[in-house]
Amino acid sequence: MNHATSAARGRRVLTGGSLATIAALAITGCAASSTPGGSPSDGDAAGSEIGVSLIVKTTTNPFFVAMQEGAEAAADELGVELTMAAGKEDGDEDTQIQAIENAISKGDAGILITPNGPAVEDALIKARDAGLYVIALDTPPADPESVDITFATDNFLAGQEIGKWTAAKLGGEKATIALIDLFDDKVVSVDFNRDQGFLDGMGIDTADAAKNGDEAATGSYSGGDYEIVGNEASQGAEDGGRTAAETLLSKNPDINVVYTINEPAAYGAYEAFKAAGKTDGLIVVSIDGGCAGVDAVKDGTIGATSQQYPVKMAELGVQAIFDLVDSGKAPEVTSGLDFYNTGVALVTDDPQDGVDSIDTAAGSEICWG
Repeated sequence: MNHATSAARGRRVLTGGSLATIAALAITGCAASSTPGGSPSDGDAAGSEIGVSLIVKTTTNPFFVAMQEGAEAAADELGVELTMAAGKEDGDEDTQIQAIENAISKGDAGILITPNGPAVEDALIKARDAGLYVIALDTPPADPESVDITFATDNFLAGQEIGKWTAAKLGGEKATIALIDLFDDKVVSVDFNRDQGFLDGMGIDTADAAKNGDEAATGSYSGGDYEIVGNEASQGAEDGGRTAAETLLSKNPDINVVYTINEPAAYGAYEAFKAAGKTDGLIVVSIDGGCAGVDAVKDGTIGATSQQYPVKMAELGVQAIFDLVDSGKAPEVTSGLDFYNTGVALVTDDPQDGVDSIDTAAGSEICWG
């Protein structure tokens, strides 16, 4: 099997250990003590001087709303001055660049950002040069030198988990696959890592691991034969997911497997298949694990989703910048990885042999949004 390049696959493949990572986060997430009312017990003056900017992709996606809420709660507890900003839509780089410039001008101690694309990276390097500590959340940048560290889901692993589940669920049936990605006009790691992880989990040879859509259109997966109908961009939005699915259905009405970059895209895709009368035997898989997404798994709209933890990413990010200013302690990457892994768990009510998962009851207990 042609696995990913070292740049995209500089990580170990986890199995049951992904759930252990989540448990460990509960221990490591809030190391600093604080007094009632949220001010740090040691260093109130330092806390009051710490400014942090959180810059998310958009506020139309519940994932990033949850991230903002997590950052705000952590900032309140630590006495950090938090400024929040967001792109107007997924992919809006210009608004993020302006927010970075504003953080530099204000003299913030650090920036937490979910990058909307490679164009923001020069601005992040400028921020680092100005002395700000820069943490990427959720989406590792193309240029690793543009940030100090990344706190994120192992997106390749998240894709692998839904790919392995799909292959097992098919039970040898031919897989006619629709791939609904994020963008078709720019390259971001979260997009190709999830897509390529899914295909790898299915047992399908990938070509360039940092590029979507260049795999062989037909061949064999781990359980039988496959056909890839195509890749369509959704912009990570419900209406984009529906349009993408309609386009792919027009190419092949026999699609029985739909991979989606996130749950909003999955909702839209399912509606397109429902309108076409094509939901019998349809397998839809996704990545997010928000509360609405877990409900969609419960009602059968989505077969399985890889759950991530945006609130934890934000909490840990605010804590890390506070600790750096307060005590000089910098965060470290997870052993064996080039980023800090915030965990992933496969959520499904249809468990498959050999695929570690939790059910929707458990997923609902730890979901967000």
